[in-house]
Amino acid sequence: MTGNPLSIFSSASDAAARVTRLAWVMIVLSAIIFVGVVVTMLLAVRRNRRNGTAVDLTERGNGWLIWGGTVMPGIVLVALFIVSLGAMSKYSTATPPAVTIHITGHQWWWQVDYTDAAGMRAVRTANEIHIPVNKPVRVILTTSDVIHSFWVPQLQGKLDLIPGDTNDLRLEAKRPGTFAGACAEFCGPQHAHMMLSVVAESDSAFGAWIAAQSTDGIQSADSTIAAGRQLFVTTECAQCHTVRGAVARADSAPDLTHVGSRLTLAAGTLPNSLGAIEGWIANPQALKPGAKMPTLRAYTGPELRALAAYLESLK
Repeated sequence: MTGNPLSIFSSASDAAARVTRLAWVMIVLSAIIFVGVVVTMLLAVRRNRRNGTAVDLTERGNGWLIWGGTVMPGIVLVALFIVSLGAMSKYSTATPPAVTIHITGHQWWWQVDYTDAAGMRAVRTANEIHIPVNKPVRVILTTSDVIHSFWVPQLQGKLDLIPGDTNDLRLEAKRPGTFAGACAEFCGPQHAHMMLSVVAESDSAFGAWIAAQSTDGIQSADSTIAAGRQLFVTTECAQCHTVRGAVARADSAPDLTHVGSRLTLAAGTLPNSLGAIEGWIANPQALKPGAKMPTLRAYTGPELRALAAYLESLK
């Protein structure tokens, strides 16, 4: 796959200003209604304090009840509905997203799949999302096990991932940077270690990242890395993980084809460094108790260094 396999469309209009206007309309309208209610209450209290013999008790009809209790609330609700429609037009399907990402929650990590213009999977990664700046991004949320909640506070509100259901979210970053995200719904003992990173970058940087991620894992001539690759495909690693270009096509654990390029390991539990990779392989349960990755064998020192060097080389 060459170039950027994702179609980039023009961005949708900014919804923030519309939401702000809607909020002010609701605040002002609520204040007017509140003042009206308070004034009516004070007039009623004043009326009840007067001499009963001086009060006009003749029947005046119930027109004020109809206008105050039915007509006016109807007008207010219709007006708010119309203004709300304007604020919601940001999400009209008439403007397609620049990027579509499918995110699947697992205990306790995030599977991330990018699709191309035809809806086919173009790139699979884990725990790290790259998006272009100032472009609308569609995020489709599902879960493979329990309820999770996708939350990137600086970009969007939280939205649940519910078993048997699919939810749809929009992201748009207004500036380049790395934004921290997390699972916001308790999902088990390692809920606090289910983090993710959203990297917002220019169109060119995003296109280069997509192009790099769509390639297979490297074939290095370095003897240590080659030995690590052989260990990876002949031991238990290949039973759960995928590395494209190697004999490892399992999909019950994160895709490791470009694991060396990621910011963190184990969904934000560790920084991505050679030493951290060695520690994670040697004893993942000591670092993330309850994680689905067990300690399957005791690698020798040279084996552990070779396997970690291989994974670190997968940029």
